[in-house]
Amino acid sequence: MQRPTTEHQQAVKRIIRYVAGTLDHGLYYPRCPGEAHLVGYSDSDHGGDIDTSKSTSGILFFLGKCLVSWQSVKQQVVALSSCEAEYIAASTASTQALWLARLLGDLLGRDTEAVELRVDSKSALALAKNPVFHERSKHIRVRYHFIRDCWEEGSIKARYINTKDQLADLLTKPLGRIKFLELRSRTGMVQLSHRPTHKT
Repeated sequence: MQRPTTEHQQAVKRIIRYVAGTLDHGLYYPRCPGEAHLVGYSDSDHGGDIDTSKSTSGILFFLGKCLVSWQSVKQQVVALSSCEAEYIAASTASTQALWLARLLGDLLGRDTEAVELRVDSKSALALAKNPVFHERSKHIRVRYHFIRDCWEEGSIKARYINTKDQLADLLTKPLGRIKFLELRSRTGMVQLSHRPTHKT
């Protein structure tokens, strides 16, 4: 950046303080009893980028209780509503879900079960399932309708969850301290010097 402003400097200082304060934090992977299944979370803000009005997708995938994949990415098109932003995020998550399922299947030497994708937008779920909505969403690029095929063939099972249980919210926008720490903890990130112990 050629001409950093005071705002940029403050943002950098905030990041450095966070990193310095979490040097001993990391993801903890306990032994999981029984068979672990892939579960994903997808979320989006709406028009959060003040320069482009593009939204940010947040995606998390767990194998059992262990976080194995995460992504925070700016969407490539401008969504005209929060429904469309959530739909685009869910479609991106579906692509990632299929890749992870195939990788897991290769490692296990067998086919895996359908991946559960948890979404906190009823309207986005309806957009994927109800043809009535499609005439209103032609400006969404065709590739995002990939999600419909995944759901129809059963490789991905979408499930509605309450916003308070949406862990991917952590990756879409700044959160208050209490909410941030709560969601961070639920992803499995702990202070490694005080990690929980489990009998094997």
